Amino acid sequence: MKLLLTVVQDQDAPPLLEALIKENYRVTKLASTGGFLQAGNTTLLVGIEDDQLDAVVGIIKGICRKRQQAVAPVPPLGGTGEPFVPYPVKVTVGGAAIFVIDVEQFIRV
Repeated sequence: MKLLLTVVQDQDAPPLLEALIKENYRVTKLASTGGFLQAGNTTLLVGIEDDQLDAVVGIIKGICRKRQQAVAPVPPLGGTGEPFVPYPVKVTVGGAAIFVIDVEQFIRV
């Protein structure tokens, strides 16, 4: 048995949850924050059998794609003397971080 600890962007979470539930996978959703943009993320816990790993990772890959997003840079504090670009820059966001953890035992009470 495996536990997938999957971190996705908030905007990818609803369609991913819908797709996983449609395929009868049990999912627990946790709100989280992280990354260099400090943007909202969603962490999903998905318990699966070993032979389901490729199918679940395929669903995640199909929904959580990398994309470009414009962000407004924050000026440096304290006047470091470094040049500051006051216009939005494009950064790559999205995708998913998937941690696959072996589960010795699962108990539901």
